[in-house]
Amino acid sequence: MANDKTGKKGSGVIIRKTEIIEAGHHGGAWKVAYADFVTAMMAFFLLMWLLNATTEEQRKGLADYFTPSNLMSHASSGTGQPFGGHMPFDPGTLMSDRGAVAIIAGKLPERPPSDAEAGGEDEAPPKPGTQAGMAAQTGEAGLKAERLREEKAAFEAAAQQIRAAVQNDPALAELARQLAIDMTPEGLRIQIMDDVKSAMFAIGSAEPNERARLLLRKIVPILAQLPEAVSIAGHTDAAPFPGPGRSNWELSAERANATRRLLIEGGLAEARIRSVTGHADKDPLLPGDPLAPANRRIAIVVLRDAAARH
Repeated sequence: MANDKTGKKGSGVIIRKTEIIEAGHHGGAWKVAYADFVTAMMAFFLLMWLLNATTEEQRKGLADYFTPSNLMSHASSGTGQPFGGHMPFDPGTLMSDRGAVAIIAGKLPERPPSDAEAGGEDEAPPKPGTQAGMAAQTGEAGLKAERLREEKAAFEAAAQQIRAAVQNDPALAELARQLAIDMTPEGLRIQIMDDVKSAMFAIGSAEPNERARLLLRKIVPILAQLPEAVSIAGHTDAAPFPGPGRSNWELSAERANATRRLLIEGGLAEARIRSVTGHADKDPLLPGDPLAPANRRIAIVVLRDAAARH
């Protein structure tokens, strides 16, 4: 309490003033925090997208790329340069063409090599429908076509040689018109036919005359040059066989067999004879004239190769 001039004590009034100092302006600190939050969320969603959109190998490559390592280490880079001498945006970097290599043991035992893989001779044929199978089929078709061309050329050459051999022999020149050579689906057919004035066999006989023997001896050396098998067929006309107990069936078969013997005697290998048959009058050369002499004939066919026919 203070005394006034009169000496009396009085009550005083104390006034206290509080100084208020305003804080500085807050600025945009909250914006920075918000931006950090948005960035973190973007990074999170980007990570989720990468996990869903990449394969295991790609994720491993990304992990390898971001794995901490000594950038200046020779052991890690192999070149002594940072990042192994590569930049983060080198082609193939994001696909991890330099990622770690892992060897995982398989569950199945190792398969032994096949004969074809080991260089064996028994190589499995290619499966039909595959590219290798189609190539093989194309190759087989080409070989077949080439074989047909070669065989046709050989048959044509043999036919020309037979015609020339007969025409150049004075003893056989007259028989040229009784010789017919043509190509059939079965092969090269050589037919020796009877004529009104000249027959290969006597009536009702299976014994060839001398001119028939000479003609066959001319043919044999040319046939011997070909490798294909040979079939022989005998034919008669429609006149009935003159005599009891026999028919044109026996006569045609016996004439075909007599021709077989003459061919073998002339030098044709017996192993090449495929068949010897008699057709009687059932396959006439001139159906309109069953009694024509040309229906009495011997047909020698050099058969096409079996693989080429199919």
